[in-house]
Amino acid sequence: MKKIVIGSLCVVMSLFAESIYATFDVVAKKSANVAFNIGGIVDITSVDIGSSVKKGEQLAVLKNNDVKALLNIRETSLKYAKKDYDRQVKIKNIIDRAKFDKYENLYESAKAQVIYQQAILDKTILKAPFDGIVVSKEIESGDVVSGQQIKTAFKIQSIHKRKLILQFDQKYHSVVKVGDHYSYKVDGDEKLYVSKISKVYPSISMNNRKLKAEVEVEGFVVGLFGDGYILTPDDK
Repeated sequence: MKKIVIGSLCVVMSLFAESIYATFDVVAKKSANVAFNIGGIVDITSVDIGSSVKKGEQLAVLKNNDVKALLNIRETSLKYAKKDYDRQVKIKNIIDRAKFDKYENLYESAKAQVIYQQAILDKTILKAPFDGIVVSKEIESGDVVSGQQIKTAFKIQSIHKRKLILQFDQKYHSVVKVGDHYSYKVDGDEKLYVSKISKVYPSISMNNRKLKAEVEVEGFVVGLFGDGYILTPDDK
């Protein structure tokens, strides 16, 4: 048996066991192309390339004064519809049922109109889908966006969390498992790293007959690549 110590991790490998060669690319654990799904003119851009954002934070806003005005109208209509409805509730037992239903319908309709108009207003405000960093900005104030031809406004990636996308020969499809260790080097870095496989893809690529797996890591720059060896159970 041969003992290799890497940091605090001690990996015991058999001299005769076979390790599985695998290359990898570094990608963000989370990545999203964020876009408006409604048309309009960009009024405000709140972030730039390199900005750190929190989930739900405002990224950009379309001109929406007309939408806000219509929402105010709907809210006013709801206010008075509710007053009429509340009055009818008090005398519900002594008035015609059809008359009461009319006021109830007007009230419910007014509520639905407010909800709908609020949803339209919300669409004019673009928000971050998760905590991350802005890596690309494709819009500026004054740009016209179309709801029919959706254009990416920002590209956002997780700030520190990364994953290695491994590729290895298909013949090992029944050998590599979640939890196996991966010993690897990043191109240009002589340091040897060891991490665990967190996911094995269920299908083989028809293009290169390779199988893929993922390793969760932190800190590497997206776009880096490297190679290493998957240590199957017999290697540990």
